[in-house]
Amino acid sequence: MLGHLPDYPWDLLTPYARQASQHPGGVVDLSIGSPRDPTPDVVRVALAAATDSHSYPQTAGTPDLRAAIIEWFARRRGVGGLTDNEVLPTIGSKELVAFLPFMLGLGEGDTVVQPTTAYPTYAIGAALAGASVVSSDCPNDWPVGTKLVWVNSPGNPDGRVVGVDDLRSLVAKARELGAVIASDECYAELGWEGRWVTHRIPSILDPRVLSGDRSSVLAIYSLSKQSNLAGYRAAFVAGSSTIVSKLLRVRKHAGLIVPGPVQAAMVAALGDDSHVDRQREIYRARRNALRPAVEAAGFRIDHSEAGLYLWITEERDAWESIDRLASMGILAGPGSFYGDEKSKHVRLSITASDERISAAVYRLRGGEA
Repeated sequence: MLGHLPDYPWDLLTPYARQASQHPGGVVDLSIGSPRDPTPDVVRVALAAATDSHSYPQTAGTPDLRAAIIEWFARRRGVGGLTDNEVLPTIGSKELVAFLPFMLGLGEGDTVVQPTTAYPTYAIGAALAGASVVSSDCPNDWPVGTKLVWVNSPGNPDGRVVGVDDLRSLVAKARELGAVIASDECYAELGWEGRWVTHRIPSILDPRVLSGDRSSVLAIYSLSKQSNLAGYRAAFVAGSSTIVSKLLRVRKHAGLIVPGPVQAAMVAALGDDSHVDRQREIYRARRNALRPAVEAAGFRIDHSEAGLYLWITEERDAWESIDRLASMGILAGPGSFYGDEKSKHVRLSITASDERISAAVYRLRGGEA
């Protein structure tokens, strides 16, 4: 049974967006992590070449796409040995996140566990299926009746990375409870601090985590961030062949199919590492400019070792910080959107253009541009 759905939270930002837009230099919108940079030419050429798409596309993905996903996991994530029946393209990652509990057959009386600071769609997915939600970062607190556990590494909004040992513990507890564990890894190419500057951010499918047993485990990835493909709705899931087969069957019945030209574009994006490396350096430069300005303005940055955001606080109600930033013409996202109504954090995205990031830096340092 469909559970209660809350109002769309971002509508609450409307008055602050109006306030920020009145700044003489215009608004600097750092509230949403929507890519602003161009889609790489290698992807656009592949899309254009595939526009004669007169037949129904394959729900499971073309052989070329499945092979590209498998090769990408081995090359970029250190996950070898995946097979065709362990990967599946999806229409963006949010669609899969929102409908995964339903597709797994969850309902009233079942529990979905999410991180304490969490992307809101995990809870929405539980509500769509009529399941309940528990927010917990401690496996010992997960209740009997847990049927799905969400991991998010690097985290949105806080940029935390879950290491191999912790991933192994989370998987073990989920299996003890008989739950599926799904890891949302959409920011895995964007490590900034500590060992994540030089070391690969681990996937839940990493052999050090699973020792080859992928049962009950899924990893979800999106090309929106690494390849500026948010408008293409291009993502995929990998892991347990049993679960992937179930998802494929549901998706065939429901007509949830990635369009053929987009599948061709995904093959091109997955096969080209150079554009990903270039985009990472663009984001690194923006982050390096924004971070000291945020601290100069009196904010503390917590976690944020990876991902597209700075998770910041000045130790007062998040909405007061939102109002202060709006007075500078900067729009941010309040931490209350991510699971804590009394949050004192706000989220800043590093996806804005170089010019808008520069404007934000100037304003945070006391200027008016």
